[in-house]
Amino acid sequence: MPGKINYRSDCPISCSLDIWGDKWSLLIIRNMMFYDLNTYGEFLNAPEKIATNILADRLQKLEEAGLITKEEHPESKAKIFYKLTPMGISLLPVMTEISLWGDKYFKISPQAKALTKLAKKDKPGFIKSLSEKLSNVKGKSNA
Repeated sequence: MPGKINYRSDCPISCSLDIWGDKWSLLIIRNMMFYDLNTYGEFLNAPEKIATNILADRLQKLEEAGLITKEEHPESKAKIFYKLTPMGISLLPVMTEISLWGDKYFKISPQAKALTKLAKKDKPGFIKSLSEKLSNVKGKSNA
């Protein structure tokens, strides 16, 4: 099992939720997957306004669990570039389904609407294409 997580049970849903089951972790993953946000500052500036202490904690937990890695930022030695690992990228089908569910029941932003429209048109193609893109992320200047 990944990371240094203390799992509450051997239920696969419970184990999964022990890693990414709080709203902030999922929003960080969402920002990396769908909105090309990869730095601490970019996460802080997301619309939900995560507190700095919570952001630092969740980034550490996601890294320890094996969902993200840290790299040197290609444009600034003062920044860290966060990247989804293959394990993190494998959440893309789950995140896509959550997005489609939210689109069905809530008023969503035009940017989110554009993503869900693409996912609805060709879900397997959307997931495959975005998975490939995320696997090749190497920094803003190279993305």
